[in-house]
Formats: sequence, structure tokens, C-alpha cells
Amino acid sequence: MARLDQTPFEVQITDLTHDGRGVARRPDPKSEGHGKAVFVAGALPGETVVAQQTARHRSFDEARTLDVLVASPDRVPARCPHFGTCGGCALQHLDEAKQIHAKQRVLLENLERIGHVTPESVLPPLVDAAWGYRRKGRFSVRRVEKKDKTLVGFREQDPRFVADLRECHTTIPEIGFKVAALSALVDGMDGRRDIPQIEFIAGDDTIALVFRHLQPLSPRDLAALEAFGNEHDFAIFLQPGGIDTVHALGHSAKLAFTLPAWDLELLFRPLDFIQVNAGLNQRMIANALDLLDVQSGDRVLDLFCGLGNFTLPLARTAGEVVGVEGDAGLIRRARENAEHNKLGNVDFHAADLAQDLASHAWMRAGFDRLLLDPPRSGADVVLKQLPLDGLKRIVYVSCHPGSLARDAGYLVNERGWKLRAAGVMDMFPHTAHVESIAMFEPR
Repeated sequence: MARLDQTPFEVQITDLTHDGRGVARRPDPKSEGHGKAVFVAGALPGETVVAQQTARHRSFDEARTLDVLVASPDRVPARCPHFGTCGGCALQHLDEAKQIHAKQRVLLENLERIGHVTPESVLPPLVDAAWGYRRKGRFSVRRVEKKDKTLVGFREQDPRFVADLRECHTTIPEIGFKVAALSALVDGMDGRRDIPQIEFIAGDDTIALVFRHLQPLSPRDLAALEAFGNEHDFAIFLQPGGIDTVHALGHSAKLAFTLPAWDLELLFRPLDFIQVNAGLNQRMIANALDLLDVQSGDRVLDLFCGLGNFTLPLARTAGEVVGVEGDAGLIRRARENAEHNKLGNVDFHAADLAQDLASHAWMRAGFDRLLLDPPRSGADVVLKQLPLDGLKRIVYVSCHPGSLARDAGYLVNERGWKLRAAGVMDMFPHTAHVESIAMFEPR
């Protein structure tokens, strides 16, 4: 394969990709027409930039911005000194108000192109704090002998490498400004080459760090971790193997977050899934419940329910709520949370929602309303099995606009529903991640 041409070149940016890179056409003397598409990291629509090629493919090239000759009026200075190298963010250089509108365009384009549907109304974007919001995440850890240091951070834009972070402005400050301290901690450990990742998760009162380690840690290392936890007020957990091996170092701390509007407290474990952005999560729940319009006698089905993030707030209004989730551990915690909050009108079931569900009795029960919050793969398998007759509304919370568009197309074009409303929610500001919500009613 021929070497990449590293010669800087000038291009005009005409659009923004779904992952936050500028789109340009680079004149190619070997081809006719507008030239080959090139996706330029760090460039915005309307700009003229000097770029350098980083990868070549048959139908498009990739490049990075070296210099901005003509800047977009929407360009802002990036707050984080690691922006452009760290792969955790893609949009810090774009004005925050423009970021969410770019995500809205991605959603609407996906609905039209993939699902062949258009919402009757576009919901106002949901936003909350744009900085210091990430309360759950995973840092990669790598000892780099050439630098004589241990790197702790997110992956670089080139995912083969770990970003050498000193700080992170999108994670909660208690974590974001302790990255250098974490690096120094691991670098001083005997087992520094045996720790591939550190996960963090924060409740309202406790922040937990989970250290994955491939070999048993020495007594000196265990003492260092315990001292670090005491100094910085972290609950330290160890993970020598799979998820079931996670255990506290020292006394076990209570991990929980509250949903004050519904007088709820949800307990969780260090590796459980919780929504990353606490403030946006509460707005999202309120929005979803408003769109679902639950009445006091309704039976509601909540699919992909996790810990009960939507299920338990729903139970404050509905007559009965049934939550279904594939992770048996999360279902156990959901039941514990229902009991903890003294809710007797909730029933939880563990079921793989990507498989045949004919044997499950809850599938045949009559429901008035359906809420679903699937993973990136979407909910097409379960939607094709559900008896949708009798449902008054469906609210679909999505973390991937492509799978939402596909499933919306199925509901509208094959099952006779109407897409009444759809909109975006900024769960991950400064990243290209698009969280969205849609409401359907029978035709």
C-alpha cells in the first residue's frame, strides 16, 4: 500500500458528519466530478482550513485540521487543553447552542433517510449542564516506558493510544481534576502493568472507583489504593475477574441517586448502568412521562428498564407497571429499589429482548402504554413480537438515531402508527452522541 500523502492541503468545509467532523471535497485530478469526500476532524461548516490526511479509503479520506484560514462564526475556543487529541469529545470547538441543533438535524435526517418518516412536531431540545456532567465512565490505563509514566485517560482520536490527560472538563470535577493524581497513583504501584482500566461512577453522596487488575495486587498496592481513597474521598473497589468479582476494598459504601420529583432513591452497584448526566436524566424522565400521558388506572410496560429509572417514577402515577430487562443483576436491583421505595404496583421480569419471547406470560398481558429505552441496537426484535393493539401511546427513548429511525419506520409504515413528535436530548454535551425521544399514537 502506498504511503499517505502528508502534504498539507486547503479545503472548504460544507457540512458536518454525524460524528462531528467537517465534510469537504478534495479535487482529484484522477477523477471527474466534485472530487473525493474528505472528513476533517476539528473543522466546521463554512470554514476554510489547512488539513493533513490521516487515513485513506476507497470512497473517502480522513484528515485533521492544521490551521483555520476562515473561521465559522459558530467556532468557540475549546475549554479543555486535550481537545483535538483525546477522543472523549468531538465538538468543543462548536458553540453549545449549535451543537444541539446539529444533533437535531442528525435525528431528523436519520428518520427521513432510514425510516422514511417525519414527525408531526419537533420537540424543543432538552439540555442541562454542559460541563462537569459525566458521572459514569471508564478510563484506559497504560504504562508507556518511552515516556516513563503511566497514562490514565480516554482513548485518543486514534483509538490505539491512551490520551495523556491531566484534566477532563466533561466528567464531574471530583474525577475530572484528579486524573493526574490517578496516573501518579498507578505509576507508583507494583502492579502498574496489570491494571488495564479504571471505572468511575458517582451517586449523590459517594464516588466509586473500580480498579480492574489482571494479577493479584501486593499488600503495598492495596495500602496505596486505600490511602488514595481516604485522601480523595473515593470508595475503592477491585475487579480481579468478571463483573461478579467486583468487591469493596475496606468497608462497602452506599451508592445511590435520588429523583426528588418522584420522592425516589435508586440504589446501584459500581458497574451498573445509570444515565451519565444526572441533571439531564431528571429532565428526560419528566419529558418521557409527560409524553406518555399515563392515567391513574393504566397498565404500563417499560422495556429495557434497567434499575427502574423510568419504571419507578411511572409507578407513582400508573395503576401497574411491568419492567423487563435482559440483565438479571439489574432486575434484582430494580426489585430491591421497588421495595426500598415501598412501591407495590411494580413487577419486574428478566428476559432477553432480542430473542423469541413467546414463552413469557407478561408478553400476553394487556397494556395501555409502552415505554422503551433500548441499547444502540434498538428494539426491532421485541417490537415485531409485541401485541400493540390496545396501546394508546408509545414513547421511545433512544441512544442511537439510526436504530430509532429503523424502528420508527416499522411502527409507522408496517404497523399503522403515527409519529406524533420527536426531539433530541443533550445527554453528552461536546460529544457527537445523539440521545433522542419519540412519541407514537395509533393511526
